[in-house]
Amino acid sequence: MAQKADKPTRAWQRMLSGRRLDLLDPSPLDIEIEDIAHGLARVARWNGQTVGEHAFSVAQHSLLVARIGEKLFSEAKPYWYLALLLHDAPEYVVGDMISPFKAVMGGDYKSVENRLQTAIHLRFSLPPDLSKTELRAIKSCDRMAAYFEATRLAGFASEEADRFFSRPRGVTGDDVSDLLDPLPAHQAQKTFLEAFQQLTLRLNTKA
Repeated sequence: MAQKADKPTRAWQRMLSGRRLDLLDPSPLDIEIEDIAHGLARVARWNGQTVGEHAFSVAQHSLLVARIGEKLFSEAKPYWYLALLLHDAPEYVVGDMISPFKAVMGGDYKSVENRLQTAIHLRFSLPPDLSKTELRAIKSCDRMAAYFEATRLAGFASEEADRFFSRPRGVTGDDVSDLLDPLPAHQAQKTFLEAFQQLTLRLNTKA
């Protein structure tokens, strides 16, 4: 009796825009900012273990990181600020895994994330690869944002957060307090899209 052939594994996801995004070989043509904003506004930071009626989303985290970058790196190249806002954009597809789980997952997860990030950069006319200096600056902003989130939303004491994240320098809680109130998904999505449009306009104006 002939054996049935195994069905091919589906490696794409259908987006609400109608795009089919191949996770293993993502095309910039299948990436839409509306899909990114929709997804990130519905992905919870800290696995949802934050205070408030609503989850603190990756979309809001991205806005927080962008605010910190604007304050600390006022002389960066115009495209860097858009790259900063989109630094976690692949999570609209792969979700937000907490750092301890990423460490367990190892290289395969990171390779998928990197391919998605490259496709996203190409879609929005950003350099496919940022310099080490630019990447370090993004990481610094990201860790400072994590500190604020950890201490204001996720139940970390300041001393504990000091061990795992960067205690903010050059930016205070007052500078970002308006961004630390968890929002309904539709509002986070709208705010993220508005920030994207403003940064895109700035980039095109200075190009």
